[in-house]
Amino acid sequence: MKATLFVLSIFLVSCMGLQAQQISVFDETVVIKDNLEPIIPRPEQEKIAAQKLKDLESKIGRKPNILILLVDDLGWGDIGVNGGGIAVGAPTPNVDKLAREGKRLTSFYSTPTCTSSRAMMLTGRQPIRSGLTRPLLSGDKVKTNPWEIEVTQAKLLAKAGYKSALIGKWHIGEAENMLPHEVGFDYFYGLPAVQSDYTQFLVERQYSDMINNPELHEKAFQLQPEGLIRGVKGGPREVAFEITNLDEVREIDERLKNESIKFINENAGNNPFFLVHSFTAIHNDTYSGADFIGKSPAAMPVKDAIVEMDAYVGEIMDALEKSGELENTLVIFTSDNGANEDVFPDSGYHPWRGGKGTTWEGGVRVPGIAYWKGMIEPGQESNELMDLSDIYMVSLRLGGVLDQLPDNLYFDGIDQTPFLLAENGRSLRQAIFLWNSTEFCAVRWRDYKIHFQVFETKETRRNIDASLLTRIGTAPWVFNLNVDPKEMASEGHRYFEWGLPAIIAFQKRHIASMQKYPNTDLGLDF
Repeated sequence: MKATLFVLSIFLVSCMGLQAQQISVFDETVVIKDNLEPIIPRPEQEKIAAQKLKDLESKIGRKPNILILLVDDLGWGDIGVNGGGIAVGAPTPNVDKLAREGKRLTSFYSTPTCTSSRAMMLTGRQPIRSGLTRPLLSGDKVKTNPWEIEVTQAKLLAKAGYKSALIGKWHIGEAENMLPHEVGFDYFYGLPAVQSDYTQFLVERQYSDMINNPELHEKAFQLQPEGLIRGVKGGPREVAFEITNLDEVREIDERLKNESIKFINENAGNNPFFLVHSFTAIHNDTYSGADFIGKSPAAMPVKDAIVEMDAYVGEIMDALEKSGELENTLVIFTSDNGANEDVFPDSGYHPWRGGKGTTWEGGVRVPGIAYWKGMIEPGQESNELMDLSDIYMVSLRLGGVLDQLPDNLYFDGIDQTPFLLAENGRSLRQAIFLWNSTEFCAVRWRDYKIHFQVFETKETRRNIDASLLTRIGTAPWVFNLNVDPKEMASEGHRYFEWGLPAIIAFQKRHIASMQKYPNTDLGLDF
C-alpha cells in the first residue's frame, strides 16, 4: 500500500505540473522528494504504465521478474542493430532480435569504467556518492566498506518476496562482506573482480616481466584468484570452479550461462526474481569458449567472444520462454562502458570519439535494449535519455518497493517505467551527468553534449594509458550530437550561448545535492 501511495504521489505532482523549484526556463522537472533526482512529469505515460502493470499482476498473480544482461566493454557499434554485427565481423542475431521485438535505446549512458558503472546500476547513485569511482585493482584496499552504506535493489526486492542472483563479473569489492551474497543477493556465482585478474597470471607472453621475474612472481602471485566463487546469502564463500589454465578461462562464460538458466528454472512459477547476468566477454584478455574459436567471420578472439555472447543471450532467452516466464519478465541488455580501445585489437567497436575511460561518447554511450513481451511494443527506437542508475529505480518500481528507499541517501536514478512501457514514450530524465572518478566532466541535455573538462589522448587508441583530463578555457565545449556525433568541433560560444545558463544551473543543482547528502570517500583517488 505504501508503495502504491508513493507512485500515486508522483502521478499527482505530475498532473499538477508543479514547478516551484524551476531553475531555468528550460527546466522541465519537478521535485518529488528532496533526496530524489527531479523528473520530467509524463502523466499520460504514467497512467498507461500503471494500468499495464496492474493488468499483468492480475493475470500472473505475481510481481514481474527483472533480467539484466550486462556485457563487459561492449561498444555501442558492436551489435548489428547499431550498425555493427556482421558489418564489423561478428553477427549478433539474438541481440538484434531483442532490439527488433522491444525498444532500442540509442542514447543510453554508463560511466567511463566498469566498477563505477556497476555500482551505479546496483545503487541507483552516481559513483562519486558511493566512493566507487574507479575500477578496483588487485590488492586495492578501501577505507570503508561502501556496502555498509549503500543498498542494492536485491536487498529491497527481498522485502517483496523476490529471489535474486548475480551471476558473472562483480568487480564492486571483494573484501569481507562485499560480495553479492553478502550485500543483499540470495546467490552469487562468478568472478569477484575481472577476467584479466586471471589471465595476467596465465599469459606468459604478455606478462612475462612479472611471471618470469622470481621476486615479482613471489609477491604478485599472492594476489592470484583461485577461480569462480559461489556464495549463498548468509553462507561462506567457496571456490566453485578452479581456474589454473587458459582452457579453464575459456569455460567461464558457458558456466555462467548454465548457472543463469538453472536459476531461472528453479524460480519459474514460484518466486519473482531479479537476475543480473554479467558476462566476462568482451573484457581483455579475450579467450572465447573452445567451440567458438574462429566462429566469427573476422576469426579474431574478441569477435569470437561477441558471437559466443550473442549465442548465450539466445539460450537464456529460450530458457526464459520455456520456463513460462517470458511475458512476466523485463529484460534489459546493455554494457558497462564503451569499447576499450587501449587493448586493440582485443576491443569492441563504436562510431564515437574516445573510448572506455573517457567521457567522450565512445566511453559512455553504450548499447541499450528494453524487451518485455506483451508489455513493450516491438519495433521501437528511441533517442531519449536513460542511464544505468535508472535501472535501479525501474527494478524497485516493478517490485513495489520504491517507498523503501532510505531517506539519508540521494538517488540519481529515475523510475523510467512510464517511458519504457508507453509506446513511443518520452524519457522522464532531463540530463545525464558524467563524471570520471572524482571529476565532474560533462552533461548530456537533449541533443547537446556540454563538456567542462575534456580528455586529450596523446597516442592513438590510448584513452586510458596516455590521456590527460584538461579543464576547458573561456567557454564549455558544446556539441550538437545530431550534426556532430563524433564531437569534433565545439560550437558552444558561437551557437549555444542561449543554452549555457541552463546547463550551468543544472550542474549547480546536481553538485549542491552532494552538500546536503555528503559523498563517501573510500580512498580510491590516484
